[in-house]
Amino acid sequence: MTPEARRAQLVSAALDLYGARSPEEVAVEDVTRAADVSRALFYRYFSGMEELHVAALGSVAEELIGRVALPADGSLDSQLADALDGFLDVVGRHSRAYVALLRSGSVVSTGETDAMVDGVRDHIVDLLCVRGGVPDPTPLQLMTLRGWVALVEGSVLVWLEASRVPARSELRDWLVEQLFAMLGVTVARDPDAQFSTTPSALGTSR
Repeated sequence: MTPEARRAQLVSAALDLYGARSPEEVAVEDVTRAADVSRALFYRYFSGMEELHVAALGSVAEELIGRVALPADGSLDSQLADALDGFLDVVGRHSRAYVALLRSGSVVSTGETDAMVDGVRDHIVDLLCVRGGVPDPTPLQLMTLRGWVALVEGSVLVWLEASRVPARSELRDWLVEQLFAMLGVTVARDPDAQFSTTPSALGTSR
């Protein structure tokens, strides 16, 4: 097995373990047992659990960025719904890792994980700016988009803690509607802050 494949195996084992418990509850012995490797081999690739946590959480952040995309065609509301479906797919598979990424008080939170979260946020805001035809957003537009991303993060955390109630599709559609509601308030205060959307995207979603 190549070094890259072995490292990926250990990251995958950690993510599998996160499916049953919080990252801070996973120890080196758990990972080596799950991956069927020795402690000596583990330490050949990682200095300890903190480094493995960062690598595992980083893989989740990269997957989020890869799955959150807005197709070139279709109305903005349908594109947002598709992007949120991709986001929720990843969160659903890696819920404990996602919570660890978002919770700055987590023992696995570091400057590196904070930067990963910022990278996901920036990716989403940049996508919305491009799709909305605002490559140079006004302060109010930027506040609106970053505020919506924060709403998505907080709402998904509550949704996970509430045993995924309401239904995922209802959460998705509500989040889409919230963005258009927020954009409406912004445009009411600053008519120049309009986004380029198709007519179907100006009302409620789907």
